[in-house]
This record gives sequence, structure tokens and C-alpha cells, in this order.
Amino acid sequence: MNEKVLMKGNDAIGEAAIRAGCGAYFGYPITPQNEITAYMAKHMLDKGRIFIQAESEIGAINMVYGASCAGARAMTSSSSPGISLKQEGMSYAAGADVPLVLVNVVRGGPGLGSIAPSQADYFQSTRGGGHGDYYCIVLAPKSVQEAADFTYEAFDLSDKYRIPVIVQADGMIGQMMEGLTLPPQKSASELPKRDWIVGNMASAPKRNARHITSIHLVPEELEGVTKERFKRYEIIKAQETRYEYTGDDAADITLAAYGTCARVCLGAKQLAEKEGIKVGLFRPITLWPFPYKALSNIGANGKPILTVEMSLGQLIEDVKLSTVEIPDGVKRPPLYHIGHSGGVIPTEEEVFEEIKKICKAK
Repeated sequence: MNEKVLMKGNDAIGEAAIRAGCGAYFGYPITPQNEITAYMAKHMLDKGRIFIQAESEIGAINMVYGASCAGARAMTSSSSPGISLKQEGMSYAAGADVPLVLVNVVRGGPGLGSIAPSQADYFQSTRGGGHGDYYCIVLAPKSVQEAADFTYEAFDLSDKYRIPVIVQADGMIGQMMEGLTLPPQKSASELPKRDWIVGNMASAPKRNARHITSIHLVPEELEGVTKERFKRYEIIKAQETRYEYTGDDAADITLAAYGTCARVCLGAKQLAEKEGIKVGLFRPITLWPFPYKALSNIGANGKPILTVEMSLGQLIEDVKLSTVEIPDGVKRPPLYHIGHSGGVIPTEEEVFEEIKKICKAK
């Protein structure tokens, strides 16, 4: 049995990536994710793997692209404004079906903003972020344990679907320390075979050269490959959509939140239930694909839904979209919102007071 260890979230992400078989890491410093880069600098080189502190975020994402095309499980990490600089490279990777893992430890914005925790990169990650029609799988941990588990799994999902995968942890998750059980170390034989990579021509002289690119200058050709990719997205929606629901059908109100806000909501739920208010807590684990159908089924009871997030109204857009799937003739739930920006974290008491206000108004 694996023993529990005490680690900071950022360190746990780094260790999980190494155990997942990450063979190449390229990064550039930015708070509050610097511990990931520092951890990888120390331990990747110890294991004979590749670590490079790039000259910029733009350089780092393109190095990841190249390393993945050459066969390595490759990763980068950054925080909000740094992720913005990586978006062109992410779009290129999505358009060329290149798997890679990107960790975003989100801080306050827009612009340089603050170094405090935020969730205001929701649109950036779930709506593509870069140019063109594409998506990335987005996993949102609520604990240090999940930060490690989701990073470990991100490499498998990325290889399975040949898609960029984002692990999106707000700054609180990256900086806090908790006990966790680390995943096992993957051996080289456990890593998936990549029969599409470039190189190795000397060992296979009869094989045609491969050119991995996202450019298709004939419009109809570009539309065709993009539509084929969207068929894969539908498979991902069907097989990889994940959420957690705590509560029952008799809940007086449902809270919708992820990451640190889901932890805050759990405390508010406990406060409310001491006063006889039944509260459900809906937590999307995949921000993309978003679990629309699951939340729609919950919302079909007509009871209020309160979205709690560290942004001024991004998660609530997907909560609203989930109600579109509620059948005609069924009462739609009234929607409410608590949002903070710039690094302000909602409190359990604030959410509890809003729960009481909403339930009293009914």
C-alpha cells in the first residue's frame, strides 16, 4: 500500500507528471506556479529526462510541440498571463492532433492582475483560447490529491485522443499543502506506442517521411479535417464527461462550483443543513466537456441553482446552457450567482447567507 505524503499542490503536480512518464518539460517562471518548474528542474534531470527553462512562454509551448512530435510525453505549465502567450501554440497542437499536457495555476487578471487565486481563465480554457475551431479537455481539481491524479491521467487522455489536455488548478490548490497518495511510476513498456511521430527513419528506411502540421491551404481540406476532429470531440463528450454531485433529489437548492469554490460550498452546505436547509452540490470535474446533461437533470426539479465562482460570470454561462436541455413544459430553475474577481475567494458564511436569502424568497 502506498503511504500518504505531505506535499504542496504544485510539487504534487510535478511528481505526478514524472510518474506518468513525462519525458520532457519546458517552462518559464511565473507566480503562483513556480514550484512546478523548480520541481521539474531538480527531478527531471536526476532521472535523465529533459528539462529546459525556455526563453519565453512562447518558446516553451513550441518546444513541447516539437518534443511531442518526436515521441516524448511532453508538458508545460504556467499561470494566467503566461497561458495567454501559449495559446497560439495550443491552437497549433490542436490543429495538428499533437498530444501535450498544460497546467494552468490560475491567478487574478486581466493583464498582469494579481498573484492571488482566481478562476477567471474559465472561458480561455473551455472555449479554446486560441484561434480556430478546437477544444481541449480541461480537468479541474479541488484538492492536492486530485491535482496529482488529474495530471497523471492527463497524459493518458492526451495520448488516447491526440488532444491537448489542460489541468486547471486555481492558485489556492497550487500553493496549499495536503496529504496525498502518489500514483505509481509508469514503466517505459506501459507508455502507449505512437506510430505517428516523426524521426526514426534510419530504423525504418522504407517508411515515408512524416510531416506533422496544422496548415491546410485548401479551404475544403481544412474544413474536412476539422469536421473529422469534431467527431472525436463527440466521442470525448460521450466517454470522458465527469462531475460529482453531493445531495439528493429533495434538495431545496443546488450549488454549482468547482476547484476551491467547491470546497467553500461544501462548508456552506454543512452550515445550511444544520438549519434544516437541504443543499445539493454539483461540481463539474471536466470543465470541457461540461456535464450539461447531468446538471440539466438536476435542474429539472425546478429548484434554484446558485453558481459560486472566482470570476464575475463565466461558469454560470455553462450553468445557463445546461437549462436549455430541460424539456419544454418543465419548470426551469431560477439561477443565482456569487462571483468574485482579482483573487478574492468567497467565504462559507457568504454562500450560506445567500442560500438562506434565496430559500426564504421562495
